[in-house]
Amino acid sequence: MSSCSVCSGCVSSKTCASADKPLEAFIRELPLETSHHRVDSQSTKCGFGLQGVCCRLCANGPCRITPKSPRGICGADADTIVARNFLRAVACGSGCYIHVVENTALNLKNTALAKGNIRSEEALNRLAEVLGITGTDKYDLAVKVADAVLADLYKPDYVQMELIEKLAYSPRLKAWKELGIVPGGSKSEVFAGVVKCSTNLNSDPMDMLVHCLKLGISTGVYGLMLTNLLNDILLGEPEIRFAPVGLNVIDPDYINVMITGHQHSMFTYIQDRLTDPDVVEKAKAAGAKGFKLVGCTCVGQDLQLRGAHYTEIFPGHAGNNYTSEAILATGAIDGVLSEFNCTLPGIEPICDALMIKQICIDDVAKKKNAELIPFNFETRVEDGEKIIDELIAAYKERRGKVELRLLPEHGNKNTLTGVSEISLKKFLGDSWKPLIDLIVSGKIKGVAGVVGCSSVAYGHDTLTVALTKELIKRDIIVLSAGCSSGGIENCGLMVPEAAELAGPGLKEVCKSLGIPPVLNFGPCLAIGRLEMVATELAKEIGIDIPQLPLVLSAAQWLEEQALADGAFGLTLGLPLHLGVPPFITGSPLVTKVLTEDMKNITGGQVIVDADAVSAADKLEAIIEEKRRGLNI
Repeated sequence: MSSCSVCSGCVSSKTCASADKPLEAFIRELPLETSHHRVDSQSTKCGFGLQGVCCRLCANGPCRITPKSPRGICGADADTIVARNFLRAVACGSGCYIHVVENTALNLKNTALAKGNIRSEEALNRLAEVLGITGTDKYDLAVKVADAVLADLYKPDYVQMELIEKLAYSPRLKAWKELGIVPGGSKSEVFAGVVKCSTNLNSDPMDMLVHCLKLGISTGVYGLMLTNLLNDILLGEPEIRFAPVGLNVIDPDYINVMITGHQHSMFTYIQDRLTDPDVVEKAKAAGAKGFKLVGCTCVGQDLQLRGAHYTEIFPGHAGNNYTSEAILATGAIDGVLSEFNCTLPGIEPICDALMIKQICIDDVAKKKNAELIPFNFETRVEDGEKIIDELIAAYKERRGKVELRLLPEHGNKNTLTGVSEISLKKFLGDSWKPLIDLIVSGKIKGVAGVVGCSSVAYGHDTLTVALTKELIKRDIIVLSAGCSSGGIENCGLMVPEAAELAGPGLKEVCKSLGIPPVLNFGPCLAIGRLEMVATELAKEIGIDIPQLPLVLSAAQWLEEQALADGAFGLTLGLPLHLGVPPFITGSPLVTKVLTEDMKNITGGQVIVDADAVSAADKLEAIIEEKRRGLNI
């Protein structure tokens, strides 16, 4: 036991297991409490909560469903309570993504109105062509594209969004229309979903599950796909390259700012300003070489994805959500800029103890001991200068007073990144045929999207990494997006040398192309990019998406956003593996619909398995079944 400056007692040396063993060893020796330490004290879980059969919506409760008490006081049974809790979670997760795409569209519009930097006209023209929009110049075109997105988001729930007709794959859109799950305005759908979940309103589990599918579609097409495409315009398109990852990217000679969240476009002004000569001189006058933005969580993954455009300011991606506390504990981070979720409350006492300046630029991510400087496009210049001055002041105040604990030999220097639906196709010779031919030949048996969050309650990235190793061993190429990518890359599965861990067919492919068996698409938002890859492959072959030898796994899903992602995966007709169930097992009806009946509704299916080998067996069997269906 060692004394702790951030809690009233002591910090236990007992931490949760991590797939990242150097990180695990580093955290175990810290005199600071982290999420990894708190797992043990929270190991006893509420059985009613795990099953989703606890209801606390009204003053008669909380009610808990048991065999002896099968209904709450109002009369709601397990099926209603579980479906209601599930819909509430999906609605909240969808709302988070819609918040992101709304802000991104507004930032594109404001940038265009100010005739600011449109980094990729090619991306703008490509999206405008898909949407059938024309303009007099790039700025007019960007405003019209942004307005079209915003107009759809703001439609009422009873008016179908227009852009979905142009963005969705036609066989899927046809299936959605037949099922009656094409969504209306995204914000209104979230609102309607939340209303349905209130006291003594909707008690029809099937109706609530159908609403989850509508939210899944609006989440996927707008919150995921369109956010990426708008960011490409504003921030530059991903380019495939090798880049460093892990805590070793942190250089204590700089003023280091950890960024956390999902809204990359909010950082654009500061990101550019920090490399201007006058700001660099300010940093040097304070004793530093300059500024660096250290990547963390999904916004760090997005910056890594586009890192070819930002080599001067971005040293690399340090880690995922449950690595953030360790990143701060190195002592070499001087400030935190946050704007969305994955910003753990657990960073607050560490920042206080190590004199790290916290600044939030979106109040949805406001930390209780952080300064709120809301991002406002009109005042970005003066706000940016204030933020820069405060970061310099924090550096001057804390350096020399805080111990540096830089972790030796963590991460690697040659993770492949910058993969997108566009850059991957270019890499393949501007055609999907080479990948299809490899799948047909069997050298690549199929594709697995290992996506979503990182969690610690069941081990930090342990199941995600173990499952990924099992899949590539079976000649199944893995495409990763989300905090899962942060764990997989830090464990060395996204470097070319990882080909040695793949099965014979995939290994041969990787070695001939000089690529790893796991391709990094970046942030959780890039799940939308995986959908675009799936659509392109299905179009090329002339089939619907559910026919592809493609499976999904959110092995260590964590947040409500992940449930909205999962709902999208189900609407695409894809099998979705989860390591633990999403608090639905108390309802036989909801469990059966999601794990069995969904196959006959959308083609999708939820598979729950906490064992990497067993889960890989099931996913491989599905891929083999899809191959037989295609006669390959």
